[in-house]
Amino acid sequence: MTENLTLGLALVVLGGICQGSFMLPMKYAEKWRWENAWLIFSSTAYLILPWLVAFLTVPQLRNILAHTSGTTIFQTLLFGLGWGLGALTFGLGVDRLGLALGFAIILGLTAAIGTLVPLWVLSPETLTCSESRFVFLGVALILIGVSLCSWAGKLKEVALKGETRSVSSSEPKSFAIGLTLCILSGVLSPFGNLGFAFGSEISRVALESGTSEFNAANPLWAVITFPLFLCNASFCAYLLVRHKSAEKFLSSPRYYYLLCASMGALWIAGMALYGSGANHLGPLGSSIGWAILMSSMVIVANLWGVVTGEWNKSGRKPLRVMGVGVLILIVAIFVIGLGKP
Repeated sequence: MTENLTLGLALVVLGGICQGSFMLPMKYAEKWRWENAWLIFSSTAYLILPWLVAFLTVPQLRNILAHTSGTTIFQTLLFGLGWGLGALTFGLGVDRLGLALGFAIILGLTAAIGTLVPLWVLSPETLTCSESRFVFLGVALILIGVSLCSWAGKLKEVALKGETRSVSSSEPKSFAIGLTLCILSGVLSPFGNLGFAFGSEISRVALESGTSEFNAANPLWAVITFPLFLCNASFCAYLLVRHKSAEKFLSSPRYYYLLCASMGALWIAGMALYGSGANHLGPLGSSIGWAILMSSMVIVANLWGVVTGEWNKSGRKPLRVMGVGVLILIVAIFVIGLGKP
């Protein structure tokens, strides 16, 4: 595959913009419970669109999967299962620990593990080269930037609620459970990128079969998102029964379906752009690209929060802290870009 640093970085950043924006339509489906919206989203993002895009853009899709080793397919599905469990524990952990601290732990671990593990396992010889120092520095900057953005979120919550109650002091058991869930999510969520890195044989076979460079990762995403769909759909079904919320599908406006389906379109577009961009970044693409994707996603999500009024009446300090965090994440993107040999 032809390596193109500028194109690769641009595609990954565009992917981060899509990933950072995909939750936005959910704000306008306010009559639905979480499980109603998430079931439509996960069905679209993790099942329908990945396979539809793969069928439309990848010639000989069945032959490509048939000529991929069973070990690679199994590993990819296994990483997808881990990714799905990471997504579930994300929601549960943040609900107990709080948005600010929960995001800091999960995204920090996700960025670090998803960036460094492929580098360490697939390209260990690069760990000693001078360029790898930029990757390590970039990851450190991401951890700092995410922590600042999360702290800003906590300051915003305190300002808007007018309270400073500590979750850990009043609900130690809930805090311990939340902390465990967030750490578990932070460890499992990078499995999506690990599946992309370790399942690269699927993309290689697609290229050899005549698939374009831009679309070569599409069959890989179709495989890895299937167990992700199973995990999320099963949990949504459980909540629909528990909360008796399935009836909301019939009693709410029909455009809610379109809103939540658009979430899925943005999500899979982001992953497809990331996959193509990472492939253009060469052997370290899954490491460099993942770090840039995480940074871009956090930046865009925070900016959307400002645009939609989430930060109104929060005061200047939270906005200043968030601004510094976003600036550090932007610097991290450029620093990591220097790490491509």
